[in-house]
Amino acid sequence: MKTVVGVAVTEDGRVLAAYRPGPEGGWEFPGGKVEPGETDEQAAVREIREELDLEIKVGESLGPAVNISSEYQLHVYLASVVSGDPVLREHSELRWFAAAELDEAGWLVPDRPFVRELRARL
Repeated sequence: MKTVVGVAVTEDGRVLAAYRPGPEGGWEFPGGKVEPGETDEQAAVREIREELDLEIKVGESLGPAVNISSEYQLHVYLASVVSGDPVLREHSELRWFAAAELDEAGWLVPDRPFVRELRARL
């Protein structure tokens, strides 16, 4: 099974979320597919650099991976900003959420278990 990494970029007790538009849209942790030969951490750094123009330091996992299809599983990691300000490139909106603002209902289904875990850690 292939891995998709999601990255919960945190700063000052808040987490950065990206909005995916469309009929199946919702908030998600930015990230993307792990390429052959990459670790999850390397993929997370590359994807966040490409999508948001941020340099990050990847931290611990937010729990076990969740299957998102027969081919892919989602694994979400905490990360902190090393440098840069987020740039909107691939999503329709970016937003910083405080723990109290994290309502799972607005998130894509695969991301929801990680939202619960993140809320407890912010």
